Amino acid sequence: MLNKYSKHLFIGLSLVYLGGCKDKNTEIDPIEVSPSATLDTYPANLATDWQDLSIQLIKSTNGYVPPVAARALAYINLALYESTVCGTANKSLAGQLTHIKMLPIPDKKLEYNWGIAGNTATYFLVKSIFSNTSTANFQKIEALRTSFETSLKGTNSAEIVERSAIYGTEVAEAIWNYSKTDNGHEAFKNIFPTYVLPEGLGIWEPVGTQKALLPYWLYNTSFVKENSITDPPKPISFSYNSSSAFFKEAKGVYDISKKLTAEQRAIALFFADGAGSVTPPGHHMNVATEVLKLKKSSLSIAAETYVKMGLAINDAFIACWRCKYRFNTIRPITYIRETIDNTWTPIIDTPPFPEYTSGHSSGAGAAAEILKSQFGENTAFVDNTYAGVYPNRSYSNFTAYADETSNSRLYGGIHFRQGCEEGVRNGRNIAKNVLLLKFR
Repeated sequence: MLNKYSKHLFIGLSLVYLGGCKDKNTEIDPIEVSPSATLDTYPANLATDWQDLSIQLIKSTNGYVPPVAARALAYINLALYESTVCGTANKSLAGQLTHIKMLPIPDKKLEYNWGIAGNTATYFLVKSIFSNTSTANFQKIEALRTSFETSLKGTNSAEIVERSAIYGTEVAEAIWNYSKTDNGHEAFKNIFPTYVLPEGLGIWEPVGTQKALLPYWLYNTSFVKENSITDPPKPISFSYNSSSAFFKEAKGVYDISKKLTAEQRAIALFFADGAGSVTPPGHHMNVATEVLKLKKSSLSIAAETYVKMGLAINDAFIACWRCKYRFNTIRPITYIRETIDNTWTPIIDTPPFPEYTSGHSSGAGAAAEILKSQFGENTAFVDNTYAGVYPNRSYSNFTAYADETSNSRLYGGIHFRQGCEEGVRNGRNIAKNVLLLKFR
């Protein structure tokens, strides 16, 4: 129990473990039967402010490398969605997601403040997931919780506020307990576990003193069952032959690196998202936030968008890591130094895991597909993720964003073209499986 609301239960609160806002026999329209005000009564920044803080915690907390960051954002946003879904026309995802069969539901006859419920649940997950963050960051977490707790009370009685907070905590506790069973729990503690590198022709080799990052992440449980078998085709067969398709892939990377335009260099650096950054998952979530603000979206749309993004990006990174450590494809830096130019170095650092497929491309494909579904393909927007560091970048649609994100890895010299293109394509397929869930 992480706060005062989880220490005692309001007499009369009935929490029944079912798969959503319904009784045992009949689907219930929460808007029609509940005396509670709908979720959209509350401000959308309840979602966006928690998202902003979560992204900053990723940047400043040890061990939050891309797959770990993706997982964190998925569970945080699942808690927000599930703790507030009964204040919307949407459906719970309980019973639809792998291993999450049941979640608490509120008493349909009682009144709830869905803003308080969502704030409490999100706080619980953020504080639990980032358990190793700094004291200063914990103070920020507490400050945001307290700020919303104060502003969201409105004219509600203490009884309603208490009931709502208890409900949010119960949902959060259930999701937190489920999270411990997916094989990714507290991975931040050991992102470089003991691992015996495979040997063979064309097999990935760490650069310098690197160790393999999260080599067992491929065994994590996907939120959507179909995503556990949604994979791209095998990579191009390895060969040192200068007429082979593999050599041509490497030569393509090398040739691009030798004539990078100023624009291509800017793209590579803008999407580097390396150590100490918001990471690729955080970058994609920030784009979602900017689009939500651009559209002046309601809180229910924000909660729905974030949970879809979280599930899709998490599953995309699991699928990506599945390919990385299944095929163990050599990185451009190793191959190019062996066959073309032994002094060659890409403009961004080569990360410590195999090449195929590109994680950033996978996440971008998943993010673009979700955002397209939510807001329409031809939505123009600005990516301000690195405002004050790099100039903002503008896009006319989500496909352009995904393609540029993916190409950044080619310009940066850390991926072959196939790894980028198949990453985007598989990320989109992962997201399509998420969109098959019954949200309404």
